[in-house]
Amino acid sequence: MNKNMLYRSIPKVDVLLEDPEIQGLIETYSRDTVVESIHLEMDALRKYIGTCEDEEKAKEQIGNLNMNVRRTVTAMHTPNMRSVINGTGTILHTNLGRAPISQKHMNRIAQIATGYSNLEYNLEAGRRGERYSHFEKLLCKITGAEAAMAVNNNAAAVMLILSSLAKGGEVVVSRGELVEIGGKFRVPDVMEQSGATLVEVGTTNKTHYDDYESAITEETKALLKVHTSNYRIVGFTDTVGIDELIPIAKEHDIPVIEDLGSGVLIDLSKYGITYEPTVQDSIRKGADVVCFSGDKLLGGPQAGIIIGKKKYIDMMKKNQLTRALRIDKFTATALELVLQEYLSEENAIQNIPVLKMITKSYDETVAEAKTFKRMLQRAKLPAAYEVVDCESQIGGGSLPLERIPSAAVAIHPEKISVPELEERMRHLPVPIIPRTVNDTILLDVRTLDKDAMTLAVKQLKEMDILEETSLL
Repeated sequence: MNKNMLYRSIPKVDVLLEDPEIQGLIETYSRDTVVESIHLEMDALRKYIGTCEDEEKAKEQIGNLNMNVRRTVTAMHTPNMRSVINGTGTILHTNLGRAPISQKHMNRIAQIATGYSNLEYNLEAGRRGERYSHFEKLLCKITGAEAAMAVNNNAAAVMLILSSLAKGGEVVVSRGELVEIGGKFRVPDVMEQSGATLVEVGTTNKTHYDDYESAITEETKALLKVHTSNYRIVGFTDTVGIDELIPIAKEHDIPVIEDLGSGVLIDLSKYGITYEPTVQDSIRKGADVVCFSGDKLLGGPQAGIIIGKKKYIDMMKKNQLTRALRIDKFTATALELVLQEYLSEENAIQNIPVLKMITKSYDETVAEAKTFKRMLQRAKLPAAYEVVDCESQIGGGSLPLERIPSAAVAIHPEKISVPELEERMRHLPVPIIPRTVNDTILLDVRTLDKDAMTLAVKQLKEMDILEETSLL
């Protein structure tokens, strides 16, 4: 194998730049991008030849140079963030963007975001306004709170609350509530960043009224309750509720703060889901400040929503951290639109995708899975299909023990392996993310709407990914 001859057969850059195909790339994109891609692919080609011991394969790679340059140029101009089809059955899939926003709401967001808006302009008074004003009254009406605001996520909400109400002082919290909220971010660490000192009371599984009472000193600025929405301690346990903490807090003139984590505005137990304390419950029981996520059980955009007594919310609005943690126009718009749906529980269940998926009945999923199976069968692809029972989960650190009876379409490929099919699905123009169980591909219909099913079938057919040789 004459490697020197192979190296010499690689076209020179100036020769490639005269090639009609490469010229077309320059016209579509830019000369600088194309030249950069050529150099990248030539370097990769030289490395390949240096390690390759098969002359025919090396020649084949040289012949593919133009194609590889085109792929590299195209990849440079293709956004890395893409839509995916969620067939996992996990409704709030953290890795897949958690709560989806409805198309109706997105159309309105696009209309506002593509032009100017009254984000911080009071149209009635003709002067500067407040970005929280677009949804504050809605939150107060729905939850019963005196005031409200929002920052960019719930961890930021906790940090802002503690920085505003407890900086330089102590905050009492149960050891059983010192949760990790994902990505190795932990409540104690967030508290430390706020400038408040953590005072742990009780044990992992049991905390009593007396533990809080004996921990209060002149340095105590607040009592903190953290709802363990992303895990459960079961068995020999005991906790102190908000209603029990209120008398202690009032006696010492300090606020009670509750971090609800997921945050839910509708009692989901009437839809067969395990009861989860609502935001309204916390306000009704006397919590002074409550915070929760916007993109979990609320079903909206990523945000840390803060509600409670006006005097405390006003302190937070004046905190310098608020500027660094504030939400943008996209989030403010989406929050208002989603919260408007909660003015009617029926509208919320029908128009907020997360709630619609959570409350979808088992019988509905079976009917949809049968429809999806027929769609796949009509495509006449080399695979067998069957409708199977499965369990969906809410995910996103919400109701961790909850399993919802559901139905899925199981795909049994005839010409390729299940791992190969799963990989090919991930590389489709709109990737399909399935669940793989017992060497079977499952597509749980709870997280698939009709449009997703139609697109999935269209791609499986057009890209031939169930064939031994695929277009991918």
